[in-house]
Formats: sequence, C-alpha cells, structure tokens
Amino acid sequence: MTTATAPKALPDTYDVIVIGAGPTGENLADRTRAAGLTTAVVESELVGGECSYWACMPSKALLRPVAALADARAVAGSREAVTGKLDAAAVLARRDEFASHWKDAGQVSWLESVGVDLVRGQGRLDGPRRVVVETPDGGRRTLTARHAVAVCTGTRAVLPELPGIADAHPWTSREATSSPTVPGRLTVVGGGVVGVEMATAWAALGSTVTLLVRGSGLLPRMEPFAGELVAEGLTAAGVSVRTGVSVTELRRAAESEPVTAVLSDGGRLEADEILFATGRAPRTDDLGLDTVGLSPGGWLDVDDTLRVRGIDGEWLYAAGDVNHRALLTHQGKYQARIAGVAIGARAEGRALDTAPWGAHVATADTAAVPQVVFTDPEACAVGPTAQEAERAGRRVRAVDYDLGQVAGAALYADGYRGRARIVVDLDRGHLIGATFVGRGTAELLHSATIAVAGEVPVERLWHAVPSYPTISEIWLRLLETYRG
Repeated sequence: MTTATAPKALPDTYDVIVIGAGPTGENLADRTRAAGLTTAVVESELVGGECSYWACMPSKALLRPVAALADARAVAGSREAVTGKLDAAAVLARRDEFASHWKDAGQVSWLESVGVDLVRGQGRLDGPRRVVVETPDGGRRTLTARHAVAVCTGTRAVLPELPGIADAHPWTSREATSSPTVPGRLTVVGGGVVGVEMATAWAALGSTVTLLVRGSGLLPRMEPFAGELVAEGLTAAGVSVRTGVSVTELRRAAESEPVTAVLSDGGRLEADEILFATGRAPRTDDLGLDTVGLSPGGWLDVDDTLRVRGIDGEWLYAAGDVNHRALLTHQGKYQARIAGVAIGARAEGRALDTAPWGAHVATADTAAVPQVVFTDPEACAVGPTAQEAERAGRRVRAVDYDLGQVAGAALYADGYRGRARIVVDLDRGHLIGATFVGRGTAELLHSATIAVAGEVPVERLWHAVPSYPTISEIWLRLLETYRG
C-alpha cells in the first residue's frame, strides 16, 4: 500500500510576485530567482501564455509548411517534384504538437526546475505589495511581496462594436491559430501582422480567403514597399486583397451557418468564418489597479527599468505587452530580463546602470525593435522607418537595393522578388534601421539588429565581409550603394 504525497505547502510571502506566466512572466521570474530572490508566479490560464498556445508557436507552425512548399516550387528541379498541395490534416496535427495540445505540464515542470512557485488562479493587486488570488477551487490566498510585484498579463484581442457581432461569433487570433478544421471561405479583417499571416496560412491550407483592409495598404508600420510586396504575394496565392473598405455590420443566423459582412462600400461578403485582427487591449481591467491608485483597463506606463510610474516606492513593475512599449514576445522577454536584473539590484541596494544600453534599462524598446512577418515573401525590419526617423528630427539617408539582383537570392529562388533598405544616421554615421522583404530574409534580420543595437559605424561594416553566394551579400550591395 502506498501513501499519496501531500502537495507542497506554499508560503504566503515572497521576495517577488509575478502576475502572468507567459514568456515575459517566466523570464522575469527566472531572472529574479537567479538573483537569489524567492519568486511566485500567479497564472489564471495556461503556463506559457498567449505565445505558446494561441500566437507565436501555433501560427508559425501553420506558416512553416507554407514557406517550405513555396520554396520548393520556386526552384527548377524541385518544382517538378512537387505533385500535390499541403496536407491540411498533417499541418494541423503538427500545429497541435507545437501548441503542446493546449496543456502546460512541460512549462510547469520548467518553473519547478528553476525554483519558482506556481499559484494557479486569478491574481489581483490588493494594495501595496499584496496580491489576492482566487484559486480554481473557489478559495482565496493573499500573497505579499517583500520587494516587487511584476505585472506580465499581456493583452487580449479587441473586437469592434458592430451591429450583429455578438451573434456572429467571429474569430480572434485565438480561434485563427487553434481551429481544428479549415474553413471553406474565410474573411480576414485587418492588414497588420496577424491579418496577413493568417490569410497566408489558411489560403495555403485550402480556404478561399478575402482580406479586408480599412486603409490603403498592408503592414502600415513598416516601410511602404513591405506591404506592397506582401500584397503581391497574397494575391499570387489566391487571396483577394481589398483596401479602403471596412465592415459595418455582421449577420449570422446561427454559429453553424455562414456569416455575412456588410461593407462600407455597400457590398456584402459571405464566408464560413470571419477573423477580426484589428487590435489588442491590455489585460488590466480586472487587476485591482484601483487599489494602488491606478485606473483599471489602461496600459501601464513604465520607465526604462520597467517600473510603473505613479506608484509610491519602487515595488510595482510591468513587462511585456501590458506596458505598450513593443507588443512582441521577444521584446517582452527582453524587458523581463532587464526588469529581473533591476529588481535584483534594487533588492541588494545597488546602484542601477541607467545609461543608454545599460544593464538595467530596456533601450532596445526604442532603438532596436526587430520583427519578422512570416508571409510569402517574408517581411522583416528593425529600428525606425525612414519616415519615422525624419519625423523624429534625425538627418538620415535611406538606401535601397533590389534583393533579386543578389547572387545568393537568385540561387535561392527562380525569379526572386525582394527589396532591402537601410536607414543611416548621417550625423552619427551608423545604421538606425533596416528592412528586408523576400524569401529567406528572416534569418538576415539579426545581423541588422546587431548593427543597429551596437551602433556599428558604416565604415566598420565595410569590413564585415558576407559569404558568397548568400542572400547576406545584400549588405555589401547596400554599402556599395551608400558609398556611391
């Protein structure tokens, strides 16, 4: 006869309490534990957060087969070997594997391995350094932090207020990345990253996709040519891209019936599902912010050490999407590393290094944010666009080059189409931004990120010799064009 081991009794006081166990919360907890601080993470859903189950991982699992097949079809010889379409069932099964079948045992095990306690339930602030947790069994625990509470609750998809939307049961990014079936017809509303990526994925899996964009183009936060080339790629893949149009009303008799979108131009569009990819809002409406003098539902304003402004003392931090500095998983993880080290330093009474690029400030959030859009072609960028830099009062020069004219790109795909741009600060003599659009460019981006974050002088970049023949030779062509 064996005796069951009783669950470990958890303490009620920790050095640090983290609300939210997504990638940001996990990384922050890892850094505070590495600093020797006892740490608890409070999570109301799955450990691993949005990225692991409804965003980065499942979406890229859907998109990788699309890119692999497109690459094979782009080269004579392999093109002839491709005799069929994507196996949708196999793609969805692989997606499910990467989403861990929406179970978090592996991530929970990792938390345990680094010595972080997990408290499941809805956590809310309850005054300075105190968090009340409503546990799944209906109980209630009050946790107290000696040094810091960190809010890492991320964001949620926002649906517009439209007539009929409540009965239309539209998709958000969660349904778009986790659907177990391929809709016959899919309407996607929004020309940002989620919209273009999901249009790419579901069109390749067999959906007839229409992409509706209120503005004049796609990917409005990138260089204009990025959206233009992505729109060309979507159109070539069979997606109907319609700009300058928005949805004014939805009609759906039942969830199992088609949904009709009434459009601003007077038209109507029927589909089996409709996805709204039109914005995000912070998960702060039910966080107890009012108990510490802040307004519920808003973004949390932080300084460069990720400490929330407007709070007496130095105890409340916010990292990741919830602070609206850079709504990207990798930037949230970066902020978490900075915040964790800052919390550790303050707990020890050490002075912080807050100079630009110092150990305790998230300088990259404003100077070197990288992002890849996994469409066909890929679009990736770091730093400001040329227009953004000029608006900020910087004297810059933008240098463009046709990626298809680079030997490595021509070898990569027949008829390669792409474009690259670097933005150079003329007063300081280094890159502040770069954009690449084309197949296989995602892995180019980190070289640009290093150049921007390291403020590498253009004259020194001339000595960074790219291997021949690779797509990376675009660097040489851009620098040659800059030199003239």
